[in-house]
Amino acid sequence: MGRKKIPEIHYRSSRVCRVLGNPTAYEIIKVLAHRKMRPADIAHDFGLSRQTICDALRSLRQLDLVRYETSKRGKFYTIKEKQLLKAIAEFEKLIKIIQERKY
Repeated sequence: MGRKKIPEIHYRSSRVCRVLGNPTAYEIIKVLAHRKMRPADIAHDFGLSRQTICDALRSLRQLDLVRYETSKRGKFYTIKEKQLLKAIAEFEKLIKIIQERKY
C-alpha cells in the first residue's frame, strides 16, 4: 500500500515552514522586512560567512519568498510577498501564547 499523497498546498506550506525553521533564514526575512540588502552586508551584520547567507537565500528564493535585483553594486535582496511578514507575526503571537501558558 502506497503513501497517501497530500494536497499540494499542504506540501508547499510544509516546505516554507521547514525553511523558516532555519534560524538564519528566519532572521534574513526579519531584516529584509526593513530594507534591501546584499548577501555580503547580511553576512557582515550577522557575523556569518557569505556562503551561509547565500545558502539560506537560495532556499528562500527557491520557494519564491525573496527575490533580488542586480545593480552595479551587486544583488540586492527583498521580500517577494509582504504576506510572509504577516504570517511570521502570527507565528510569533502563537509562540508568546504558548510561552505564557501555565500547566
